[in-house]
Amino acid sequence: MNIQIFGKSKSFDTKKAERYFKERGIKFQSVDLPTKGLSKGELNSVLAAVGDIDKLIDPKAKGEQAMLIKYLGSTEEKIEKLLDYPELFAAPIVRNGKKATVGFCPEVWKSWE
Repeated sequence: MNIQIFGKSKSFDTKKAERYFKERGIKFQSVDLPTKGLSKGELNSVLAAVGDIDKLIDPKAKGEQAMLIKYLGSTEEKIEKLLDYPELFAAPIVRNGKKATVGFCPEVWKSWE
Protein backbone atom coordinates (compact mmCIF):
# COMPACT_ATOMS: atom_id res chain seq x y z
CA MET A 1 0.00 0.00 0.00
CA ASN A 2 1.11 3.51 -0.81
CA ILE A 3 -1.12 5.71 1.35
CA GLN A 4 -1.15 9.49 1.07
CA ILE A 5 -3.28 11.59 3.40
CA PHE A 6 -3.94 15.11 2.15
CA GLY A 7 -5.35 16.89 5.16
CA LYS A 8 -5.63 19.98 7.28
CA SER A 9 -3.95 20.34 10.66
CA LYS A 10 -7.16 21.57 12.32
CA SER A 11 -9.38 18.92 10.73
CA PHE A 12 -10.73 16.35 13.18
CA ASP A 13 -11.36 13.86 10.34
CA THR A 14 -7.74 14.23 9.16
CA LYS A 15 -6.50 13.34 12.64
CA LYS A 16 -8.88 10.36 12.78
CA ALA A 17 -7.63 9.13 9.38
CA GLU A 18 -3.99 9.37 10.49
CA ARG A 19 -4.83 7.52 13.70
CA TYR A 20 -6.64 4.79 11.73
CA PHE A 21 -3.52 3.97 9.70
CA LYS A 22 -1.11 4.38 12.65
CA GLU A 23 -3.12 1.93 14.78
CA ARG A 24 -2.88 -0.67 12.00
CA GLY A 25 0.85 -0.14 11.47
CA ILE A 26 0.30 1.11 7.92
CA LYS A 27 2.83 3.70 6.80
CA PHE A 28 1.48 6.81 5.12
CA GLN A 29 2.66 10.11 3.75
CA SER A 30 0.95 13.15 5.24
CA VAL A 31 0.52 16.28 3.09
CA ASP A 32 -0.81 19.60 4.43
CA LEU A 33 -3.51 20.67 1.95
CA PRO A 34 -3.61 24.42 2.67
CA THR A 35 0.15 24.86 2.17
CA LYS A 36 1.05 22.16 -0.38
CA GLY A 37 -2.25 21.41 -2.12
CA LEU A 38 -2.46 18.78 -4.84
CA SER A 39 -0.79 18.86 -8.23
CA LYS A 40 -3.04 18.89 -11.29
CA GLY A 41 -2.15 15.22 -11.95
CA GLU A 42 -2.95 14.21 -8.37
CA LEU A 43 -6.22 16.13 -8.53
CA ASN A 44 -7.22 14.43 -11.79
CA SER A 45 -6.38 11.00 -10.30
CA VAL A 46 -8.45 11.70 -7.17
CA LEU A 47 -11.29 13.09 -9.28
CA ALA A 48 -11.31 9.94 -11.42
CA ALA A 49 -11.59 7.80 -8.27
CA VAL A 50 -14.19 9.98 -6.51
CA GLY A 51 -16.21 10.84 -9.60
CA ASP A 52 -17.61 14.24 -8.59
CA ILE A 53 -15.69 17.51 -8.23
CA ASP A 54 -18.22 18.79 -5.68
CA LYS A 55 -17.16 16.03 -3.25
CA LEU A 56 -13.69 17.61 -3.20
CA ILE A 57 -14.97 21.05 -2.15
CA ASP A 58 -15.11 21.74 1.59
CA PRO A 59 -18.74 22.60 2.42
CA LYS A 60 -17.53 24.43 5.56
CA ALA A 61 -15.04 26.64 3.69
CA LYS A 62 -15.53 30.35 4.31
CA GLY A 63 -14.60 33.48 2.45
CA GLU A 64 -15.08 35.03 -0.94
CA GLN A 65 -13.37 32.23 -2.89
CA ALA A 66 -15.45 29.58 -1.09
CA MET A 67 -18.63 31.36 -2.13
CA LEU A 68 -17.39 31.80 -5.69
CA ILE A 69 -16.42 28.14 -6.25
CA LYS A 70 -19.92 26.99 -5.36
CA TYR A 71 -21.34 29.03 -8.26
CA LEU A 72 -18.83 28.04 -10.94
CA GLY A 73 -20.44 25.96 -13.64
CA SER A 74 -17.84 23.73 -15.20
CA THR A 75 -15.60 21.11 -13.64
CA GLU A 76 -12.58 22.75 -15.30
CA GLU A 77 -13.34 26.09 -13.61
CA LYS A 78 -13.68 24.37 -10.24
CA ILE A 79 -10.41 22.47 -10.76
CA GLU A 80 -8.56 25.72 -11.50
CA LYS A 81 -10.06 27.39 -8.41
CA LEU A 82 -9.08 24.42 -6.20
CA LEU A 83 -5.53 24.47 -7.56
CA ASP A 84 -5.30 28.23 -6.86
CA TYR A 85 -6.93 27.98 -3.40
CA PRO A 86 -6.06 24.58 -1.86
CA GLU A 87 -7.69 25.55 1.44
CA LEU A 88 -11.03 24.96 -0.34
CA PHE A 89 -10.41 21.19 -0.55
CA ALA A 90 -12.46 18.92 1.72
CA ALA A 91 -10.24 16.97 4.11
CA PRO A 92 -8.94 14.40 4.37
CA ILE A 93 -8.33 13.10 0.88
CA VAL A 94 -6.82 9.63 1.23
CA ARG A 95 -5.11 8.08 -1.79
CA ASN A 96 -3.89 4.56 -2.38
CA GLY A 97 -2.54 4.44 -5.92
CA LYS A 98 -5.52 5.01 -8.24
CA LYS A 99 -8.05 4.64 -5.40
CA ALA A 100 -9.13 7.61 -3.29
CA THR A 101 -11.66 8.70 -0.69
CA VAL A 102 -12.78 12.06 0.69
CA GLY A 103 -13.54 12.27 4.39
CA PHE A 104 -13.25 9.60 7.09
CA CYS A 105 -14.01 6.30 5.31
CA PRO A 106 -12.65 3.34 7.34
CA GLU A 107 -15.06 0.90 5.64
CA VAL A 108 -13.40 1.66 2.28
CA TRP A 109 -9.85 1.67 3.69
CA LYS A 110 -10.44 -1.79 5.18
CA SER A 111 -10.94 -3.15 1.67
CA TRP A 112 -7.50 -1.75 0.72
CA GLU A 113 -5.67 -3.86 3.34
